[in-house]
Amino acid sequence: MTRPSYLLWFALIILVLLPTAAGRFLLDLAGGLLLVLFALPLLVTGFGWLGWRFLQSRMVQCDTCGASVIKDSLQCPICGSNLSKEDKASSIPASSATIDITAKDAD
Repeated sequence: MTRPSYLLWFALIILVLLPTAAGRFLLDLAGGLLLVLFALPLLVTGFGWLGWRFLQSRMVQCDTCGASVIKDSLQCPICGSNLSKEDKASSIPASSATIDITAKDAD
């Protein structure tokens, strides 16, 4: 009973090739499916990149060991050092810090 399958394929080819409403519908359906198949990897990649950038904006590096930690953490999970800004010795903003330099003559 392989004859009906050939007949089915022949009918499908005739539907696609002839300018009928059914043929046009099948071509539009195939074109839409191909568009989705090509656009889906680009969309997934774009959303993954946006998620990665969002996650990176919420991370900070530990000054002691260099591990990446979430900003709200008070202590580094790797080395145990404090991550809070109040405990830092140099908490003076760079714009208000001054450096006094004196020049000596080299005689």
